[in-house]
Amino acid sequence: MDFVTQNIWLIALALLSGVMLVLPALTGKLSGVLQISPQEVVRLFNHEDALILDVRESSEYRDGHVPKSRHIPLGKLKDELGSLEKFKDRAIVAVCRSGSRSQSACGLLRRAGFTKIHNLAGGIGAWDQAGLPKER
Repeated sequence: MDFVTQNIWLIALALLSGVMLVLPALTGKLSGVLQISPQEVVRLFNHEDALILDVRESSEYRDGHVPKSRHIPLGKLKDELGSLEKFKDRAIVAVCRSGSRSQSACGLLRRAGFTKIHNLAGGIGAWDQAGLPKER
Protein backbone atom coordinates (compact mmCIF):
# COMPACT_ATOMS: atom_id res chain seq x y z
CA MET A 1 0.00 0.00 0.00
CA ASP A 2 2.90 2.35 0.69
CA PHE A 3 4.06 1.90 -2.89
CA VAL A 4 0.68 3.04 -4.23
CA THR A 5 0.51 6.13 -2.04
CA GLN A 6 4.10 7.12 -2.77
CA ASN A 7 3.77 6.59 -6.52
CA ILE A 8 0.19 7.67 -7.23
CA TRP A 9 1.26 9.98 -10.09
CA LEU A 10 3.27 7.23 -11.71
CA ILE A 11 0.32 4.86 -11.49
CA ALA A 12 -2.06 7.51 -12.84
CA LEU A 13 0.30 8.15 -15.76
CA ALA A 14 0.49 4.42 -16.54
CA LEU A 15 -3.31 4.13 -16.48
CA LEU A 16 -3.73 7.19 -18.67
CA SER A 17 -1.24 5.79 -21.18
CA GLY A 18 -3.15 2.53 -21.31
CA VAL A 19 -6.44 4.31 -21.90
CA MET A 20 -4.89 6.39 -24.70
CA LEU A 21 -3.65 3.22 -26.40
CA VAL A 22 -7.04 1.51 -26.24
CA LEU A 23 -9.28 4.53 -26.93
CA PRO A 24 -8.83 4.71 -30.74
CA ALA A 25 -9.83 1.07 -31.15
CA LEU A 26 -12.85 1.53 -28.90
CA THR A 27 -14.09 4.68 -30.63
CA GLY A 28 -13.85 2.94 -33.99
CA LYS A 29 -15.89 -0.03 -32.76
CA LEU A 30 -18.46 2.17 -31.01
CA SER A 31 -18.93 4.33 -34.10
CA GLY A 32 -19.65 1.29 -36.27
CA VAL A 33 -16.67 2.02 -38.52
CA LEU A 34 -14.43 -0.92 -39.25
CA GLN A 35 -10.68 -0.39 -39.04
CA ILE A 36 -9.16 -2.47 -41.82
CA SER A 37 -5.68 -3.39 -43.00
CA PRO A 38 -4.21 -2.52 -46.40
CA GLN A 39 -4.71 -6.12 -47.51
CA GLU A 40 -8.40 -5.90 -46.61
CA VAL A 41 -8.65 -2.67 -48.64
CA VAL A 42 -7.28 -4.51 -51.69
CA ARG A 43 -9.77 -7.34 -51.14
CA LEU A 44 -12.70 -4.92 -50.85
CA PHE A 45 -11.59 -3.07 -53.97
CA ASN A 46 -11.12 -6.24 -56.02
CA HIS A 47 -14.14 -8.23 -54.84
CA GLU A 48 -16.71 -5.63 -53.80
CA ASP A 49 -15.80 -2.72 -56.07
CA ALA A 50 -15.15 -0.51 -53.04
CA LEU A 51 -14.57 3.22 -53.40
CA ILE A 52 -11.25 4.34 -51.96
CA LEU A 53 -11.76 7.88 -50.66
CA ASP A 54 -8.59 9.85 -49.92
CA VAL A 55 -9.37 12.76 -47.58
CA ARG A 56 -5.85 14.21 -47.36
CA GLU A 57 -4.92 17.66 -48.62
CA SER A 58 -4.08 18.10 -52.31
CA SER A 59 -0.32 18.33 -51.76
CA GLU A 60 -0.37 15.05 -49.78
CA TYR A 61 -2.45 13.37 -52.48
CA ARG A 62 -0.04 14.49 -55.22
CA ASP A 63 2.87 12.96 -53.30
CA GLY A 64 1.32 9.53 -53.80
CA HIS A 65 -2.04 7.86 -53.29
CA VAL A 66 -3.79 4.52 -53.50
CA PRO A 67 -4.36 3.68 -57.18
CA LYS A 68 -7.82 4.60 -58.49
CA SER A 69 -8.72 6.44 -55.29
CA ARG A 70 -11.04 9.42 -55.33
CA HIS A 71 -9.71 12.59 -53.75
CA ILE A 72 -11.92 14.83 -51.62
CA PRO A 73 -10.10 16.70 -48.83
CA LEU A 74 -11.79 16.32 -45.46
CA GLY A 75 -12.53 20.05 -45.30
CA LYS A 76 -14.60 19.79 -48.52
CA LEU A 77 -16.24 16.44 -47.87
CA LYS A 78 -19.46 17.82 -46.40
CA ASP A 79 -20.00 19.96 -49.51
CA GLU A 80 -19.22 17.02 -51.81
CA LEU A 81 -21.53 14.44 -50.23
CA GLY A 82 -23.94 14.76 -53.14
CA SER A 83 -21.29 13.53 -55.56
CA LEU A 84 -20.96 10.37 -53.46
CA GLU A 85 -24.68 9.49 -53.37
CA LYS A 86 -24.25 6.80 -56.04
CA PHE A 87 -21.84 5.01 -53.66
CA LYS A 88 -24.25 5.00 -50.72
CA ASP A 89 -24.73 1.22 -50.74
CA ARG A 90 -21.17 0.33 -51.79
CA ALA A 91 -18.21 -0.22 -49.53
CA ILE A 92 -16.20 2.96 -48.97
CA VAL A 93 -12.70 2.98 -47.52
CA ALA A 94 -11.50 6.33 -46.19
CA VAL A 95 -7.75 7.01 -46.29
CA CYS A 96 -5.55 9.76 -44.83
CA ARG A 97 -1.97 10.02 -43.60
CA SER A 98 -2.41 8.24 -40.26
CA GLY A 99 -6.06 7.20 -39.95
CA SER A 100 -7.29 10.14 -37.86
CA ARG A 101 -8.80 12.41 -40.53
CA SER A 102 -10.23 9.40 -42.32
CA GLN A 103 -11.92 8.34 -39.07
CA SER A 104 -13.59 11.78 -38.99
CA ALA A 105 -14.60 11.33 -42.63
CA CYS A 106 -16.13 7.95 -41.75
CA GLY A 107 -18.21 9.58 -39.03
CA LEU A 108 -19.45 12.23 -41.44
CA LEU A 109 -20.34 9.60 -44.04
CA ARG A 110 -22.11 7.46 -41.42
CA ARG A 111 -24.23 10.45 -40.31
CA ALA A 112 -25.10 11.11 -43.96
CA GLY A 113 -26.56 7.61 -44.29
CA PHE A 114 -23.69 5.67 -45.84
CA THR A 115 -23.73 2.13 -44.50
CA LYS A 116 -20.54 0.28 -45.50
CA ILE A 117 -17.84 2.56 -44.15
CA HIS A 118 -14.27 1.42 -43.46
CA ASN A 119 -11.16 3.23 -42.28
CA LEU A 120 -7.65 2.26 -43.40
CA ALA A 121 -5.97 1.67 -40.03
CA GLY A 122 -2.63 3.45 -40.00
CA GLY A 123 -3.44 5.44 -43.13
CA ILE A 124 -1.20 5.71 -46.16
CA GLY A 125 1.76 4.91 -43.91
CA ALA A 126 0.34 1.41 -43.35
CA TRP A 127 -0.19 1.14 -47.11
CA ASP A 128 3.48 1.99 -47.68
CA GLN A 129 4.64 -0.46 -45.01
CA ALA A 130 2.65 -3.23 -46.70
CA GLY A 131 4.64 -2.53 -49.88
CA LEU A 132 1.55 -1.79 -51.94
CA PRO A 133 1.75 0.45 -55.03
CA LYS A 134 0.90 4.13 -55.16
CA GLU A 135 0.08 6.48 -58.03
CA ARG A 136 1.36 10.02 -58.41
